[in-house]
Amino acid sequence: MDEKIKKYLAELEKEKGIQILLACETGSRAWGFPSPDSDFDVRVIYKHDKNWYLSLTEEKDTIEYFLENNEIDISGWDLRKSLRLLAKSNPPMLERIQSPIIYKVDKEFLTGINSAAQTAYSRIATIHHYLGLAKKAFEDVVNLEEYKLKKFFYALRSSVACLWILEKEEIPPIEFEKLLNGLDLPANLKIRIGELIGIKSTISETYLHKGENVLIEFMKNCIERAENESQSLPASKGKITDLNDFFIKTLG
Repeated sequence: MDEKIKKYLAELEKEKGIQILLACETGSRAWGFPSPDSDFDVRVIYKHDKNWYLSLTEEKDTIEYFLENNEIDISGWDLRKSLRLLAKSNPPMLERIQSPIIYKVDKEFLTGINSAAQTAYSRIATIHHYLGLAKKAFEDVVNLEEYKLKKFFYALRSSVACLWILEKEEIPPIEFEKLLNGLDLPANLKIRIGELIGIKSTISETYLHKGENVLIEFMKNCIERAENESQSLPASKGKITDLNDFFIKTLG
């Protein structure tokens, strides 16, 4: 599959006349808890030739393709759109530049954008994103006799990300294991989460799970704490001029 994805990316560059700066995996594969039938969620940051940006009208700045019977989902953002999102501390943007699964990369760009992300990072903006995800996914789990383990992990990861943002100044890592290991959580919770990751790695995404009252209560507490404390978190200290300089430098 790795070679197929790289082939599709090369075809995409040629078809669209773009240069891919980063193509990486997101979703459950990058988070570290995929199911055997998980899709490949490939996310791309790309740039056009400099003249493309010198237009009185702004052209479409996104791409999206579904391939291999929708098993491969390739979507991407143009460089300018990506940096505008980074200025807002957009969490999907912060996640993709940390992805552990990379199909194509300009290493200088990746180093530069990760550096820029550190000053653009806004704890208050980021926690609102994860809190919204956590609350929505939690509703699909709580008070149900059976629920999809996939939904359970969406709620769990978002809840843990909220806890990270409340307790740490660093950007929350994309990898779930790093989130867990970076927090002082009870050992029994970490052990059970590890067991559930093992279960998820062997069963279909349609699998229905039950129980886990201790973890459900943990998620509830994370969500309530985030709702109570999020407004006191700091905003970004970044300057749009710094991102603009990086944009011009990357265009070359």
